[in-house]
Amino acid sequence: MKQNKLFFALALVFVLLLGGAYVLYQRLAPGFAGDNLTVTGSPAQSGTTSSAGSSQPSGSSSTQSPSEAQSAQDETEPELTPAPDFTVYDKEGSEVHLSDYAGKPIVLNFWASWCSPCKSEMPDFNQAYLDYGDEVSFLMVNMTDGERETVDSASAFIEEQGYEFPVFYDTDYDAALTYGAYALPTTYFIDAQGYAVAWAQSALDAETLQKGLDMILPQ
Repeated sequence: MKQNKLFFALALVFVLLLGGAYVLYQRLAPGFAGDNLTVTGSPAQSGTTSSAGSSQPSGSSSTQSPSEAQSAQDETEPELTPAPDFTVYDKEGSEVHLSDYAGKPIVLNFWASWCSPCKSEMPDFNQAYLDYGDEVSFLMVNMTDGERETVDSASAFIEEQGYEFPVFYDTDYDAALTYGAYALPTTYFIDAQGYAVAWAQSALDAETLQKGLDMILPQ
């Protein structure tokens, strides 16, 4: 009975806050990159108006109006999406905010120890953390519902596996609701300017994880 009440309470909260999560989802899903990584815009792409084979003969002038040029640019460049802030907790119960990591690229991953796809991608995430931890902040956010997953059970799993990436606990569901993480695992790639440039639902393999990292690593 207690579990049923908890389930319906959580379902109600998700329904009430689904509007904000839906807006974020809509803005982060304009197109796929040929795998399970969905790509949005990146500041590195802005201002790029030429491409191979598009040069004009010497002395010729463009007949494209400013409005047409802007329209063409809008079609090729996905809209940039600022990554919203949230509050989670470290193992000691201290508050941690996404904004604490402003100015540095971020890999944000939602996971749980009972989630098999989450566990399958964790060795690759741990290796990526070891390789890029000085350049990129890794926020591995655990879906800590207090029933199926607790701080103790999640922490024990990480220790047993020997993973070294930082783990945080979403005991208030703030991060999950803010980012619409209704399926696990979910991963966001956020650049140093604070824009979510790519995301994925379902487990990432090493190649796709590297592709996301390449989008946010300093060039």
